[in-house]
Amino acid sequence: MAAGTRRHDPNRKDRIVDAAIAVIAEHGVAGTTHRLIAAAADVPLGSLTYHFSSLDDLRAQAFRRHAERMSVVYESHFLHVHTHEALVEAVTDLIHGDAGADTADWAIAYELYLAALRDPELRTITETWMRTSRAVLERFVDPTTARGVDALIEGLVMHKTLSTAPVSREEIRVIVARVLHQPAQDPQINGDPR
Repeated sequence: MAAGTRRHDPNRKDRIVDAAIAVIAEHGVAGTTHRLIAAAADVPLGSLTYHFSSLDDLRAQAFRRHAERMSVVYESHFLHVHTHEALVEAVTDLIHGDAGADTADWAIAYELYLAALRDPELRTITETWMRTSRAVLERFVDPTTARGVDALIEGLVMHKTLSTAPVSREEIRVIVARVLHQPAQDPQINGDPR
C-alpha cells in the first residue's frame, strides 16, 4: 500500500469496541489501555483517538454493547418458558452457567458495576440493563418479585464465580425454587391499603 493511502475498513470502529470488551474481560478496567485495545483490534493507535473522544468514551461504548448483547442472550433464554417449573429451571440454568454467558461475560459485567460506582455516566448503562432484565422476568412474576429474582441471579452468579468450592446445580435450583415458590401477598404492592 502506498504511503498516504488509507485502507478501506468500514468495520474498524465496531472492531475496536469489540476489542475493548475483550481487553476489559482479560485485564479489567484498570489494566485497559489504548495500546492494548489497538493491538487486540489490529488497528493503528491513532484509530482509537479518531473514533473515540477518550478512553472513557470507548469504555462506555464497550460496556453498552456488552450489556445490549447480554440482554439479548438473557431474553432468548426465557423464550420457551411457559410454566412455573420451566421458570425455575431457566433461572437455575442462568445462574449455573448454562445460558450462554461465560466467566468473561460476567467479568465484564462486574467491571461495569465497579466502574459505575465511580462514574455516574455508566449508571445509565447499568440501570438500562437491569430494567431490561426485570422486564423479561415481569412476564412471569410481579415487578417486586422480578427485582428480587434479578438480584438473586446476580448475587448467586457472583458467589458461584468467586467461590473456591463449586456450587451444585441442585443447590442453586433449591434456592431458586424457594424464592419463586409463591409470591408474598403485600397489600401495599397489590394496591390493597389494609
